[in-house]
Amino acid sequence: MATDIARRAVIVSGARTPFVKAFGAYTRLDSIALADAAVRGLLERTGLPGGQVQAIVWGGVILPSAAPNIAREIALDLGLDAGCEGYTVTRACASGLQAITSAVAAIERGEYDIMIAGGSDSTSNAEVKLPQKLVHAGAPLALGKPKPKDYLAAARQLAPFTDLLPSRPKIAERTTGEVMGESAEKMARIHGISRADQDEFAARSHQRAAAAIDSGRFDDEVLRVRTPDGVDVTRDGLVRANTSVEKLAMLKPVFARDGSVTAGNASPLTDGASAVLLMSEERAHALGYRPLAAFRSWSYVSVDPTDQVLIGPAISMPRALDKAGMSLGDIDFVDIHEAFAAQTLSVLAALNSDEWAKTRLDRDTAVGEVDVDKLNVHGGSVALGHPFGATGARMVTTMANELARTGKNSALLGICAAGGIGASAVLERV
Repeated sequence: MATDIARRAVIVSGARTPFVKAFGAYTRLDSIALADAAVRGLLERTGLPGGQVQAIVWGGVILPSAAPNIAREIALDLGLDAGCEGYTVTRACASGLQAITSAVAAIERGEYDIMIAGGSDSTSNAEVKLPQKLVHAGAPLALGKPKPKDYLAAARQLAPFTDLLPSRPKIAERTTGEVMGESAEKMARIHGISRADQDEFAARSHQRAAAAIDSGRFDDEVLRVRTPDGVDVTRDGLVRANTSVEKLAMLKPVFARDGSVTAGNASPLTDGASAVLLMSEERAHALGYRPLAAFRSWSYVSVDPTDQVLIGPAISMPRALDKAGMSLGDIDFVDIHEAFAAQTLSVLAALNSDEWAKTRLDRDTAVGEVDVDKLNVHGGSVALGHPFGATGARMVTTMANELARTGKNSALLGICAAGGIGASAVLERV
């Protein structure tokens, strides 16, 4: 991971589909089809022959049960070399970053020279789970050669005939049952984050994302995707340039009657995919590519989900800085996944808290206050959307491009994830 190793993996390029609202334009594109679109577009934009890709690592959360190893399906669908390796990782909302850092580690160990990593998710194609009662009764019938008495036996197992309908999926902790929005409400109370603070943060996210789109900042990363219906999608579909604090203040709380988390200051359910091309630095130069950035460090941590399930970045970000031998003041850009405005603002409050530093980081003073002018400079998940497995790769791509474009030196990433996970990385310009 460190920059003083003999072999360094570099980010050559990144590309992603536009992010769109679930059950919208991508309804008929599952997570594999979206992944195919992102990787195909990445190869076309970079001009890299697909046969040169040695391995793919992919991240996903809602994995298709018939083909959960999306990485290998991408290689097969796009007709890459038959020997192109592929494996899929899942670490909740940190899955995309996990895929990328896994690929970086493999390159720096000398296993491969050219890899693609990223992630995708299609909430629109989430599979509805049948009740186990129905599965246990029906499976023997489906798998065997049932006789009439077997059907009667299955029917007796189902009696009384209740709880047979599929349950509505929800984004909740398995161990606690707490819905993510409820977690955000809890964090807002603990850290004193007001409704006004959240709405101001959300409005800024939308305004910055809209400005990035209009200025062409995303042109290097966002692809054109043609849907099965023949519709071309070219722009992120959830960004609202005309939003304002006043408009957001009119929305009702979703998770608590007297709460502060609304549909406007939370990330929406989203479909999309994002891919990153990684190479050994030597191979990149040999092929004539100009590397954008490299990883100086990364850190993955876990916290108790019964406490603050989304606070993990307030621990993983300082640890990533420590591993990089840097302080917050050395960082040019900070990019934090915006699951909720309340969660992001809580992480920022913890980073700037002496008490948090002493009780959770084993240090005497706070990590520091993040300059708003360095924070999520092109918006974040509240505005752009959050296709779970794709977000980490989106953040890496945007920050790598921004470092190369501006000549700045470093970026700090932070992602919260279900299960009490915090994931962070420090990027440096090459």
